[in-house]
Amino acid sequence: MNRERRGTGQCAVGRYAARVAMCLVLFILAGSLHAQAHSTVTAPDSIATRVMACTTCHGLRGEGSNDDYFPRLAGKPPRYLYNQLVAFRDGQRKYAPMNYLLEYLPDAYLREMAGYFAEQQTPFPTLPKPDVPPAVMALGQKLTLEGDERRHIPSCVACHGASLTGVSPDIPGLLGLRAKYISAQLGASRYGARVSAKPNCMQKITALLSDADIAATSAYLSSLPSPSNPAPATEGSLKLALTCQSGDAR
Repeated sequence: MNRERRGTGQCAVGRYAARVAMCLVLFILAGSLHAQAHSTVTAPDSIATRVMACTTCHGLRGEGSNDDYFPRLAGKPPRYLYNQLVAFRDGQRKYAPMNYLLEYLPDAYLREMAGYFAEQQTPFPTLPKPDVPPAVMALGQKLTLEGDERRHIPSCVACHGASLTGVSPDIPGLLGLRAKYISAQLGASRYGARVSAKPNCMQKITALLSDADIAATSAYLSSLPSPSNPAPATEGSLKLALTCQSGDAR
């Protein structure tokens, strides 16, 4: 994924070292899960066991973590979560620990994991307020709620729902996510590092966004309060933007 530079000097080195250490932990956990297949000691075959490696970074119930780049999974539509797991397993999305962790898992296993996190209802985190000028927030609000008709950019709410909690079964909610994570995903989509099954509607949209658009939208989305009802909108309740009218994955 494309990640913003995090500064210089000792702080940057410290953060890099912490991230490397987290990757090592993930590889160790993944290795232990793979080893279980050849071990005479059998772990309990429960959903809690199956998602242990996920909860290390994404929280016990998928509530997310304080790390900018480990997002909330709880309550996301099940097919969206399943599609992302498949994308990591099959190499469409690139992040070495996730790719390794999921490499040999069958579809049924991934569906069970996705269903588990989709059913979780946990409080939304309190995120830091973005430190950006009012003009940046205004641009983010406009793109989120109205889009930009002149540049043929649909609004976020046109596909992710009026409350931005997503639409079942495969369009994710955008609330409770940190600005750097949103920015990284929009950038990855724009440059083709994050892809999905055709039609890849998000890449069609992100290709039209400037760096300023991405920064503004990310800041505005991360500033929004927790929804009163976090459930995704029901399938068929929203007429989607033309660029996202069909397809199984976003």
